[in-house]
Amino acid sequence: MSNQTPSAAKSHDVLRVELGARSYDILVGSNLLADTAGHIAPFVKKAGVVIISDATVADRHLPTVLTSLNAAGIAHREVIVPAGEKSKSFAVFEDVVEQILAMGIERSTLIIALGGGVVGDLAGYVAASLLRGLDFVQIPTTLLSQVDSSVGGKTGINSKSGKNLVGAFHQPRLVLADTAVLDTLPRREMLAGYAEVVKYGLIDDPEFFDWLESNAEAVLNNDGPERRVAVMRSCAAKARIVSQDERESGKRALLNLGHTFGHALEAETGYGAKLLHGEAVAMGMVIAHDVCGAMGMAPAGEKDRIVSHLKSVGLPVCASEVPGMHWDIDRLISHMSRDKKVSDGEITFVMTRGIGKAFTSKAMDIQKMRAAITRSCHA
Repeated sequence: MSNQTPSAAKSHDVLRVELGARSYDILVGSNLLADTAGHIAPFVKKAGVVIISDATVADRHLPTVLTSLNAAGIAHREVIVPAGEKSKSFAVFEDVVEQILAMGIERSTLIIALGGGVVGDLAGYVAASLLRGLDFVQIPTTLLSQVDSSVGGKTGINSKSGKNLVGAFHQPRLVLADTAVLDTLPRREMLAGYAEVVKYGLIDDPEFFDWLESNAEAVLNNDGPERRVAVMRSCAAKARIVSQDERESGKRALLNLGHTFGHALEAETGYGAKLLHGEAVAMGMVIAHDVCGAMGMAPAGEKDRIVSHLKSVGLPVCASEVPGMHWDIDRLISHMSRDKKVSDGEITFVMTRGIGKAFTSKAMDIQKMRAAITRSCHA
């Protein structure tokens, strides 16, 4: 990857997600929230907008958005949900839907998701469901949501049986990624998003992984050109794959590198603050490279290189690092059997032949997989 950075003269960069009639732009730049009204204007009708946000994000960023909407004369209403993964539930979904229906919305009402991945997933599913489908705009406010969950049209909520098992594919009309808002995030939240950035290098872009090894701290620590490069490069990678496989019938499954293992770990911890999604993905990517190395597919030294990089920024790399957990390997494997990627009774794993060489396969050596999970849990 080159060391080119976005032009300082441009207020933002534009990336197109090509999906025919459902195509849309991703805008990436600094301080985009201040002109929210200008960016969403092409999609706003007389019915106005309904903003769905969580309490934490609303306190930090909703005033900026409302100032812009008020100045442009755009009618708006807000629904605020509790912060955290528990808002991706049937109960909160029902409450949000009933609140919005009570507002007397129309099919031209625009839903705006202002928040991280939880808000984006929830609001997107609300938009997909209300009146059989409303337009919506993603305004992601975490690194994780800017580089991953806001792009691609996956929306949904969790159930007792697992994460993201209820939902719909519903593409946004626009994604507005303001890199300046990331300065308000705690380091741990930034790192959780950074794990997904690393994922794109590990899937099929080893040059990007090389670049991250030299530029990680610049990406994490300030709203500079390196952060913009990382967000743009990640979004471009996801957009390219989504454009080829919108509904995950093939290549899009590569985006789940580390997720089958990671989701199992999250399920055991209850999808809470004990283990963030990006932290679980980091552990899952290490497990994936470990088991593929044990199977003779990937050079063993590459797992060590990945571990070294993740550790260098402060990401956990082993499940044993989660405080207060006593892992049951059989339970973890049971969680994996309920993963969305199960087809004909078999799990489709994202495997690897090394950095930048991910592929999907059902040909997993279960004993070696069990051993790799055990190493992670008891390191």
